[in-house]
Amino acid sequence: MPNKLSKETSPYLLQHKDNPVEWYPWGPDALERSRAEEKPIFLSIGYSACHWCHVMEHESFEDPRIAAMMNEKFVCVKVDREERPDLDQIYMNAVQLMTGHGGWPMSVFLTPELKPFYGGTYWPPTASRGMPGFDQVLAAVDDAWTNRRDQALKGAEQLTAELEQITRKGAEGISVPLDRSLLNAAAHALERMFDPIHGGFGEAPKFPHPFELQLLLRWWQRNGNDQWLHMVTASLNKMFQGGMYDHLGGGFARYSVDARWLVPHFEKMLYDNSLLAVVYLEAYQATGDEQYRQVVTETLDYLLRDMTDPAGGFYSAEDADSEGVEGKFYVWTPTEVQQVLGDAADVFCRVYDVRDGGNFEGQSILNLPKTIEQQAKLLGRETEELAAELAECRQKLLAERSKRTRPGLDDKVLVSWNALAIDAFAKAGAVLGEPRYIAAARKAADFILAEMRDERGRLLHTWRGGTAKLAAYLDDYTALASALVTLYEATFDESYITAAIDLMDTVLKHFGGADEQGKWEAGFYFTADDHEELLTRNKDLTDNATPGGNSMAALALLRLGNLTGRSEYLDTAEAILAAAAPLMQQIPMATGQMLVALDLYVGPTQELVFTGTGASQLALEAWQQLLPRSVFAVREEAKTSGPLDALFQGRDAGDEVALYVCENQACQAPVTGREAIRSAVNELAAGERG
Repeated sequence: MPNKLSKETSPYLLQHKDNPVEWYPWGPDALERSRAEEKPIFLSIGYSACHWCHVMEHESFEDPRIAAMMNEKFVCVKVDREERPDLDQIYMNAVQLMTGHGGWPMSVFLTPELKPFYGGTYWPPTASRGMPGFDQVLAAVDDAWTNRRDQALKGAEQLTAELEQITRKGAEGISVPLDRSLLNAAAHALERMFDPIHGGFGEAPKFPHPFELQLLLRWWQRNGNDQWLHMVTASLNKMFQGGMYDHLGGGFARYSVDARWLVPHFEKMLYDNSLLAVVYLEAYQATGDEQYRQVVTETLDYLLRDMTDPAGGFYSAEDADSEGVEGKFYVWTPTEVQQVLGDAADVFCRVYDVRDGGNFEGQSILNLPKTIEQQAKLLGRETEELAAELAECRQKLLAERSKRTRPGLDDKVLVSWNALAIDAFAKAGAVLGEPRYIAAARKAADFILAEMRDERGRLLHTWRGGTAKLAAYLDDYTALASALVTLYEATFDESYITAAIDLMDTVLKHFGGADEQGKWEAGFYFTADDHEELLTRNKDLTDNATPGGNSMAALALLRLGNLTGRSEYLDTAEAILAAAAPLMQQIPMATGQMLVALDLYVGPTQELVFTGTGASQLALEAWQQLLPRSVFAVREEAKTSGPLDALFQGRDAGDEVALYVCENQACQAPVTGREAIRSAVNELAAGERG
């Protein structure tokens, strides 16, 4: 019989509905039963694309013996971390305090008052590899709860007090100036961590770090030192050439398990591909390298082809596993390639490293040990001819691969991750002149604004199969607001600015808070003031694999503040950055998006105001340049009212096209005429460099 997860919408929770464990979703039924029966809660948090989550399910949660122990001694609660990042943040902090490390699946035991007293991550079903067995853990926790409960409760109280201390990390600290010196220090810290051989930062496992690459691009642009640009291009080249990139279908895996980007952890996440598409797009703007344009289009086309719901939203993730084997969908043997490509197989296998014995568990992950240009020279062929042949080969192999059993798809739609995708599609559509990308961004944004709200008009975090639910979090509001500003700049539809203002006004009203003395604290909480009451209310000024809610708040407020002239927005953004400044100074690798927002704040930030007939086309041409410290505004006709009235006040050029370059709403004399405007934009872009 299915357990209580059978009525959930999360694909991850539904994966566990037939376990013999009597799983509950997080909610009043489980919490009330725990209190009534004085049983501790076993809280298991994971996500659908998590390989080790699947392993623990198959080994332990499908084992009748272990399930019987769980059902007898505990109230068992299963949570999708992507649906409930609020819970994941709190209890991951607890596990890290207890064990010194974290990860998923996360396994934590709670008192009926939801206070953690023991936890860890993955445990094998029985003792092995130097780890205790999950059966031993269950028995030991039950023994502690039954025979030493006072000690367990005391430990839970102490741990809860520590959790409350770290929820405001970075909100208080020494004063650090918000100027270029902070950006310079961060860039030099990244330089020390840079891998000069394989690109990227640090050693294995290796993650892409898109925010840090964006920061280095901006720092290169400020001072003209090509070393900073080299760190970016070397990293992007190695990532694209490695096995972390899907050379057939486009898109990137979550990370590489080795230092040279060869062997990925094969799950593909919406947020990684959205963020990386933007980095490659900015590198294309900076260098004109067509390879970067190719990566952007292949990545976004992958999202359109395989990760888009007919209603308009973007799906969350594809699993690492298919048919129970990690990476099986993606790897090849020479025989398989030969069967598809015939005479072209030998060249393809040489270029993409498909060989007898393989490079991964007896099979081969496609990668480029040498560039196509290098291979063309070695083969004595023209680069363009070889590239065209390989492109045709890739299409044939992609068609053949589509017949395989695909990895599992997590088809829920999350606001914050969709916002990152909307931002990427809107930017790429404007820069590359691809209307279909802008159309995809509009469709997703319109879907969220129409279908993912409650009866009060407040955002809902997740949607699947026609059902939207769960109060949205800080990063949902702030990432969507920033994405809507980008969508405005790609379409010049002021309704998106109106929607962004509404979102940020909600953040100002419901996500701020005062300390115990009633003093307002800089930065926003992860949950709203009317959210479900949890063990603690988290406030975080750092970034993770996705941009932090406060980082995106600073970015959205700066962009909206410059467009609308609202000082409240600009002052609040400054307060967030000031609170985060000690963290940006101490741990730049954990504050990459905040540093990108700081770069915009340091400025000079300019409003590029285009007016008159044909202004939209000229503004879209300006997108070809890398202008990260500029915001764009366009009106082709006089308008009686709108959210950007302050910016356009007295700046109506009528039929004649004009560009006003403004700072803090104060504008220089207009530049008129198409060629003069193009020249002025080029000068602005050149002025950004050095």
